Amino acid sequence: MSLLIALALAAAARDYCPERPGLGTPACTIEAGHLSVETSVADWTIDRGADTVLIGDTLLRLGLSNRLEAQLGWTPLGFSGGRSGVGDVTLALKANLRNPDGSGFSAALLPFVTAPAGGGAIGAGDWAAGLVVPVGVDLGHGLSLQLTGEVDAAVDQDRHGRHAAVGGVIGLGAELSDAVATAIEIGATRDDDPAGTTTETLASLSLGWLVSDDFQLDAGVAAGLNHDSPDLQLSIGVSRRF
Repeated sequence: MSLLIALALAAAARDYCPERPGLGTPACTIEAGHLSVETSVADWTIDRGADTVLIGDTLLRLGLSNRLEAQLGWTPLGFSGGRSGVGDVTLALKANLRNPDGSGFSAALLPFVTAPAGGGAIGAGDWAAGLVVPVGVDLGHGLSLQLTGEVDAAVDQDRHGRHAAVGGVIGLGAELSDAVATAIEIGATRDDDPAGTTTETLASLSLGWLVSDDFQLDAGVAAGLNHDSPDLQLSIGVSRRF
């Protein structure tokens, strides 16, 4: 998910707002009748030798109105701990409250639910739900501020039952050209799992290139800032609007 859309809004021809890459979520929504397909070619998480690789992690976003979109997320293949399998299915609605194109001051609500469709390799094992609240502010001079808050009923580590998890992301984006933008973000999540409370903290750098009005290439890297966090996360992906 990304700050980068906020940086492309200066030109009316570049109003495509993919949610990738990055840690945060933009407040903009897809226009009515349009579909955005946002796919990670590969996500690689390195965590003290226990690597996780996701292939084709995809988010579909369908514009129901100019302020409301439906979302479907799924990972068709993942590898973790010597096992492989498919991921869970996430269903969500994003309702924009102000400036659905992401310009100026923009805000949205994004409730979601995750169904335990995946296997033991990368699936959580039970139902989960949560609410994401993204806020974006255009600072002018090619800069933007992105804030994302999230509260979840996350699945317990033993794969049965749920517990509270609360997180947030703050980021600063910079427009390098009409088509290329970068973002620096810091995110933290406190997870009150019955097996032990953890606070994951990450710093990330992401880059997006709008090849055309409807097509973006992206890459991102995130580093863990404490022992509760994965050592490194790498991602490359593509997004296409239809």
